[in-house]
Amino acid sequence: MAKLQAVRGMNDVLPADAAAWQFLHETAARVFASYGYQQIRLPLVERTELFKRSIGDVTDIVEKEMYSFEDRGGESLSLRPEGTASCVRAGIQHGLFYNQQQRLWYDGAMFRYERPQAGRYRQFHQLGLEAYGFAGPAIDLEIIALSARLWKALGLSGLQLELNSLGTNQARANYRDALVAYLQAHEDQLDEDSRKRIARNPLRVLDSKNPQTQAVLAAAPSILDSLDAESREQFEQLQQGLQALGIAFVINPRLVRGLDYYSRVVFEWTTTELGAQSAVCAGGRYDGLVQQLGGGEVPAMGFAIGVERLILLLQKQAAAVPARTPQLYLCWQGEEAGQQAAQLAEALRDAYPSLRLVVNAGGGSFKAQMKRADKSGAEVALLLGEQEMAEQQIQVKSLRDSAAQQACAWSDLSGQVGTLLGL
Repeated sequence: MAKLQAVRGMNDVLPADAAAWQFLHETAARVFASYGYQQIRLPLVERTELFKRSIGDVTDIVEKEMYSFEDRGGESLSLRPEGTASCVRAGIQHGLFYNQQQRLWYDGAMFRYERPQAGRYRQFHQLGLEAYGFAGPAIDLEIIALSARLWKALGLSGLQLELNSLGTNQARANYRDALVAYLQAHEDQLDEDSRKRIARNPLRVLDSKNPQTQAVLAAAPSILDSLDAESREQFEQLQQGLQALGIAFVINPRLVRGLDYYSRVVFEWTTTELGAQSAVCAGGRYDGLVQQLGGGEVPAMGFAIGVERLILLLQKQAAAVPARTPQLYLCWQGEEAGQQAAQLAEALRDAYPSLRLVVNAGGGSFKAQMKRADKSGAEVALLLGEQEMAEQQIQVKSLRDSAAQQACAWSDLSGQVGTLLGL
């Protein structure tokens, strides 16, 4: 019989790594809430048509990467490849955008059939943040400032902010025409993938990693030269706002993003520490998407964070992830001691709701239990045996330093634990 394993590109997160995930999500939720963003939870499966209409029929995601299937009712469904389309669909369906402004965030798994590599998986996770109903550059500035604050809260450094503007749909169309003319004139010098993209999605040629194609693009027209006056003004206001906040950035006129719905400001936070997977957070404006999916004219701005990539960066930079190991391990022997151990443990949890306390289960000698306590990572072991039961005491033993073992009365245990652990 074949050995059962996870599907390629869909990975387990084991307990040793889970602490970093918890730290990231808890920190992000706290930072998001500090700016007034509320969580929305979205389904994993949507109608395939939603992504075709939002992302674009000729994108790699829709053409090559989506996990799509026909359900028993004959409807084409897809595992979500990204979160924005689902967020917009939910907002339209539930009337969240009608004469309202919304600040929303979400998290969860996304699915794309890509070649697995470090930081890029077929099941991957995103933290997404989106604002609806806000015109003008003020919300652009807020969202980018929020992301910068998140890096500080996580203890990360060395991230670079890259900015560009795609202008309005008309400005983008004008640039598309100019770019196509240039690419066609140099078609024989482009790589095969880029040649295929000229007619269908020419802006994606700007993302090519092929050195020869990049050399050709060095003299290509810049999208910034095609901007309409309003987009140019808003882009300049955003830059001035970032400078006033002390947030450094670079202008990258080749930054176009891989989804068709983006317009005006787009941005990425990148790092040089993760090889080819340099972007850990990316986003921009998509003012026409709500209307494109059947809603009203609702301006929108947001970003998505690649959780796996950010976890890799946390590990690479040895960020201070709070411990999730137990603080106390309670060892006991004897049926009566077991009952008392449970009572003492519950009293400690009542006194300190955030306390991480493990009570031994499965029996074993005190020697075996102490080995379990040490392996658990606990700071302190509590020992309850026949003599302690008779004297209504418990032994308190430090596992991480040479402090002497002490006996403690049951009635004093809560106070002593609080002192020992700084609770």
